Amino acid sequence: MFEALSDKLNRVFGKAGRKGKLTKSDIEAVLREIRIALLEADVNVQVVKSVIEEIKGELLGKEISGGLTPTQEVIKSVHQKLVELLGEKHEGLTFSPSPPTVVMMVGLQGSGKTTTAAKLAKMLKAQGKNPLLVAADTYRPAAIDQLKVLGEEVGVPVYHANENPVTISIGAIKQALTLGNDVVIIDTAGRLHIDDAMMQELEAIKNSVKPTEVLLVVDAMTGQEAVNVAKTFDERVGITGVILTKMDGDARGGAALSIKRVVGKPIKYVGVGEKLDMLEPFHPDRIANRILGMGDILTLIEKAQKAFDEQKALEMEKRLMEGEFTLEDMREQLRALRNMGSISNIVDMLPGIPGLGNIKQALKNARINEKEIIHMEAVINSMTPEERRNPSIINSSRKRRIAKGSGTSVQMVNRVLKQYQQMRKMMKGLKKGKKGKKKIKGLPLDFNLNLFN
Repeated sequence: MFEALSDKLNRVFGKAGRKGKLTKSDIEAVLREIRIALLEADVNVQVVKSVIEEIKGELLGKEISGGLTPTQEVIKSVHQKLVELLGEKHEGLTFSPSPPTVVMMVGLQGSGKTTTAAKLAKMLKAQGKNPLLVAADTYRPAAIDQLKVLGEEVGVPVYHANENPVTISIGAIKQALTLGNDVVIIDTAGRLHIDDAMMQELEAIKNSVKPTEVLLVVDAMTGQEAVNVAKTFDERVGITGVILTKMDGDARGGAALSIKRVVGKPIKYVGVGEKLDMLEPFHPDRIANRILGMGDILTLIEKAQKAFDEQKALEMEKRLMEGEFTLEDMREQLRALRNMGSISNIVDMLPGIPGLGNIKQALKNARINEKEIIHMEAVINSMTPEERRNPSIINSSRKRRIAKGSGTSVQMVNRVLKQYQQMRKMMKGLKKGKKGKKKIKGLPLDFNLNLFN
């Protein structure tokens, strides 16, 4: 997300930084390029206009802070404005003091509303809540069946009935009170476009169940149309927040940078992939850091903590410190890496610290084929337990058998073995760090180990 905007802004700041000292005309030239970058990122025109004027007013005639160059002062001002545009701080769900908390999901058809309801239920369950999903979309074919399947996948019950949406919603809350569900997530019907009948139905549901949260689900790929949809839904139904879906496919990010300023309602969560655990809290400061190439280490660490089983990580770290590292360990790492999401998203979270910029660019340019990770895991799965623990016994005939069993090639088997040897060598190097506390490139070793454990 925001890849195009991030690249353009970094080029602008890089060019300005070479000048060392910025005159008034230099600042105005930089702001013109920032304006173009924001417009090309599909940010609302009026938002761009006001933001540029605000930054200009802050910079011109302002004394440079101690220790900052003029270019750094511009970057600081742009960063502050981006954080403000994005919402300043993360705003999570508001929970009712008298359960159940009712969350009403609204949006157009095709925005990912039903899947997002299931993702939210899974997230809340992981936080210790006891959610109930409600199938109140009685119009779209198979909508109820889709929610039932998703509910089974995330381990959350689904309430459905052969009634109208208002009656279904009321019945769901009664059931939640009986069974002790503390959060009720209502999946309402959408349309291909906004119409009066849909809005009246949503108003009727809202008036009947008095939801704590009304979350609008919009497709980030639709750009400024997402902002227009948010504005209309807020005017007619009254929303409390927004969930942007398909942020992993939107390199521009104009909707995210416009919604808060235009609609006045926060983006609470973003969908960053198809998997049911790929719903993330929206942190404006972290997103601003990523746009300006500063990385997002906090989110990266949180992803690592979710992806890696703590007990397995401790056991593996102990083995590593004893000089052991097998192909079974490597398989665990590959699985955990897949659970963290796309490689490109992980790369974007790396900070622009000295020595890392070239690595980041190389990884981006490599266009990593993430299917290769699946193939590597398949190769290891096709080995016998003895081969995984002692790969030195893998000769040519064993390689042919492993390639056939994994549906890959001998070349892929060789690649896995080579990768294993490189990782084993690196692990030996990590072992030499003083009790796991050696610093590498500005990061503590235990953090580096978490990326592999």
